[in-house]
Amino acid sequence: MWQKPKITGKSRRDFLLKSSLMLGGTLVLNPELAFSLANRKNWTVGEIIDTFVSQVPTAPFQQTVDTIKVGSRDTIVTGIVTTMFTTMEIIHKAIELKANLIIPHEPTFFSGQDETDYLQDDPVFRAKYDLMEKNGITLWRNHDHVHRLQDDGVRIGVVEDLGWSEYYTAGSPILNIPKTDLKGLINHIKTRLDVPAMRYVGDLNQTCSKVLLLPGAVGGRLQITRIMEHRPDVLVCGESNEWETPEYVRAANEIGMKLSMIEIGHSASEEGGSEFVKKWLNQHMPEIPVYHIPSGNSLKVF
Repeated sequence: MWQKPKITGKSRRDFLLKSSLMLGGTLVLNPELAFSLANRKNWTVGEIIDTFVSQVPTAPFQQTVDTIKVGSRDTIVTGIVTTMFTTMEIIHKAIELKANLIIPHEPTFFSGQDETDYLQDDPVFRAKYDLMEKNGITLWRNHDHVHRLQDDGVRIGVVEDLGWSEYYTAGSPILNIPKTDLKGLINHIKTRLDVPAMRYVGDLNQTCSKVLLLPGAVGGRLQITRIMEHRPDVLVCGESNEWETPEYVRAANEIGMKLSMIEIGHSASEEGGSEFVKKWLNQHMPEIPVYHIPSGNSLKVF
């Protein structure tokens, strides 16, 4: 039986407070506005979106995937669920929690742009969309905006999940962690992120200290150029096309370079970002119940 998520512990609160200060105000509204917002009793979806967007230095964007996929800006919010993927299970849990706003990080309808024109008569699409519509749920994706805060909110959340906050420099993808071998690093990540298995390239006995952390799927070219720029011991990423960065790292090993790569999996590598959004909402909309519910990975290990 599923149980409501527990409130996050003191260490996570302390870390996010510290991160807020590091970001020079990116996460904290000015005092007058914060006082005004903290005394509100009702929030609409549009007001929540606009408040978050106002914290992004480069927003508004001409093009973004961060749009409302189901529902309305005018909906008065009774509760919020943050997650990576809006699965059917997540929708049912939101209904149980009386949360009528879901904020996922990734697409809901099976493509990067959430294109649905070809799905209108499909039973899978209809099941997800109609369940939300029937229960008055609005869905707003927050992908581009959380990544483009003054410091990437997803990276902040993942760093904290990995227990590496003391090694993190705001704005930098490089972390200098205590020396370990590649095997130990993989085991650490598996334990901290609750991942049963992950793929890697390299020597399990290689010493690792300088970590290049690139959650999600930023693309092979960016992964490789960051490796060239920073020369890390190991790249820790969400995923990559097999013919791109994994082959680059294999070739590097074949010519004698000490370089490794760990693929966590896309979902687990960015789940901390959805927890980050929950904390942001708790801070700025304290009247609204907010729940972070991990969606897990659709791909299982046999």
